[in-house]
Amino acid sequence: MKVVLMHAVDNLGEAGEVVEVADGYARNYLIPRGLAERATPENIAGWEQEKARREKQAARAREEARKLAEVLEGAEVDLVARAGESGKLFGSITAANIADALQDKLGARIDRRTIDLSEPLRELGEHEVRFALYEDIDAFVKVKITAEA
Repeated sequence: MKVVLMHAVDNLGEAGEVVEVADGYARNYLIPRGLAERATPENIAGWEQEKARREKQAARAREEARKLAEVLEGAEVDLVARAGESGKLFGSITAANIADALQDKLGARIDRRTIDLSEPLRELGEHEVRFALYEDIDAFVKVKITAEA
């Protein structure tokens, strides 16, 4: 039986491919789980339309990420936090703190999940923070943390 894969299936193919599989495998596994549909002309045409829509959406998201990267690249944000004598913070600066400060400064909506912090910042000074905006689009922002007076 020929089926159109709706999702990637290991050892079978990627989403949108038309593949030939055993009738029982299609009827009992792929189709009931929503992984595939019968390869009728209507289903193939519907998948082509969905694929085109997804490609347009991905292109739009990529363009938005590129524009945001231009705004963010080279930006600096100053944060004030309580710190001890040795320069260690009482608490930490998180991705949410950085996103809020950038949003206030630049006016651009920043998603905190794009900020690539392996752990929160816990020391005074300058830190370079990476923003993973899209698959291959990154921006770097300098975060200056100063002690509260």
